[in-house]
Formats: sequence, structure tokens, C-alpha cells
Amino acid sequence: MTDAATPRIFTLAEAEQLLGTVYAVTDEAVQEAEQISEDLDRLSSQDPARAARLQALETVVHDWTARMEALGIVVKGLWLVDFDNGEGYYCWKYPEPAIRHYHGYDEGVAGRMKIV
Repeated sequence: MTDAATPRIFTLAEAEQLLGTVYAVTDEAVQEAEQISEDLDRLSSQDPARAARLQALETVVHDWTARMEALGIVVKGLWLVDFDNGEGYYCWKYPEPAIRHYHGYDEGVAGRMKIV
């Protein structure tokens, strides 16, 4: 776990080494969220079970976020994380098989550039 006041700085090799864990945790959360979404699709808007399924979905996302942050990774969106490299971010979005993008601190995901 990292101190929130001191961001963890990753080399590309360190980020790539951690990606297996990040991918597995994210894949599990995605599968769980998809199952809950399918359940929600089957429920009418008036069904009392709907609130519990919505809460379950929120819990999946919250738990995933907490697990990423505990690894020192910056969560930028749903299934989207950044690894701070001290000059910007190595950027990864599920289900990309590898870390292939970088962006500066101010550009965000729209400014992603391919890592050569």
C-alpha cells in the first residue's frame, strides 16, 4: 500500500510486471459487473431486487478501485488505470494485453501516445 501523499513512481518494466495482477483483478471485476448488468436487464424498473443489484454493482467498482489504489496505481475511469512514471503516465485500459500507451499529466486518455 502506498501513501496517498507520495505517489508511487513506476518504471515501464515495473508497470509491466504488475500488469498481470492488474489484468486478473480487473478481469474478475469486469466479469462480475457484466453478470450483475445481465441480472439488471432481466429486472423491471419496479422490481425491489433492483436496488440490491445496483448496490452490488457499485461495490464491485468500489472494491476494484480500492485494490488498484492499494497497488499505487491511479484510477482514471472504469477499468482504466495509469502508472505514474514521474513525468506522466503509462496508461492501460482493460482488455488491452499490454501497456502500450503513455500520456503527460495534463493530456489524459485522449492524449495517449503509443510507446515505441
